[in-house]
Amino acid sequence: MSNDTICISDLILLSETLETKIEALKEMEVNDVELLVDGKAWDDTIQSYANYTPYLRQSGLKFSVHPPAWDTNLSSENKSIREATYVEYCRAIEFTYAIGGKHVVIHPGFCYSPGFDKELAKQRAYELVSLLCKTAEPLGIRLAIENVGYNGSSLFTQKEYVEFVAGLDANAAYLIDTGHAHLNGWDIPELIRATKNRLCSIHLHDNFADGDRHLPIGSGNIDWEPIFAELREVNGCLPILEYAPGTNLEQLKQSMNLVKNKLNAGIIS
Repeated sequence: MSNDTICISDLILLSETLETKIEALKEMEVNDVELLVDGKAWDDTIQSYANYTPYLRQSGLKFSVHPPAWDTNLSSENKSIREATYVEYCRAIEFTYAIGGKHVVIHPGFCYSPGFDKELAKQRAYELVSLLCKTAEPLGIRLAIENVGYNGSSLFTQKEYVEFVAGLDANAAYLIDTGHAHLNGWDIPELIRATKNRLCSIHLHDNFADGDRHLPIGSGNIDWEPIFAELREVNGCLPILEYAPGTNLEQLKQSMNLVKNKLNAGIIS
C-alpha cells in the first residue's frame, strides 16, 4: 500500500495536558492522532469528553480513540470491573462519534492468574465485545480489536485471536500491536497475511521480547523488513506509532519518515 498518513498515539506525551499534546503534534505536522484516554487529562471522562469535544472538532486533525488502558478489563474475574470497563468503552464510542473519529481501540481483556478460567474469560470477552459492536454500528464507528496481554495474560493464541475477531460483527476489525505480538512469540508477517481483509490499523513499536517497552522502530529486536513487506500488500490499514512516554519527539519524526518510506518502497507514482 502507498501510505503517507501516519497516525501518532499521544501516549508519547502522556503526562501533558490535552491541549499541549495536540499543539505539539500539530507543530510536527501530524494530521492523525490516536487519543489515549489515560492520565491527568482524562480523570473524569464524562466531564472531559464534554469539555474537549468542541476543541477537538475545531483542531483540524483526524482522531481515533483508545479508551482507558490501565485498570480496565472486559474479562475480569470481578463483575463490577467488567461492567465499569464496558461503560467506559461505550462512552469512548460515543465520544469518538462526537469528534468525528474513525475507530475505537478495544482490549478484549486479560487473564492475569493461572488460577482463573481462561475459557470463561474468552466467553465474557466475546459477549461484551459483541454488545459494543451493536453500540458502535449505528454510529458508523469501527471497533479495532487489539491483541493484548503477554507473560501468560493474553486470552488468545495467534490463531484464536484471528478467529475471535472473525466471529464478530462486520464493524469489528483487527488492530495488530507489534510489541505485544513479539512478546508472545507470534509470527507478525503471517498474522498480517491472515487478517489483511479486516486489518484497520497496526500499533508500531519495538522491544527485546522482555517487556512492553514501546521503543522506537529499530531500537529492539523485532525483524521489521518482513513486516513492512506484508503491510505494503494491505489496503486501508492505518499505521500508528505508539511510543513510550518521554520518547524524544525528533525520534518520532524520524520514525514517521521511516514508515512512509518503507510503506512506499518500490511504488511508482
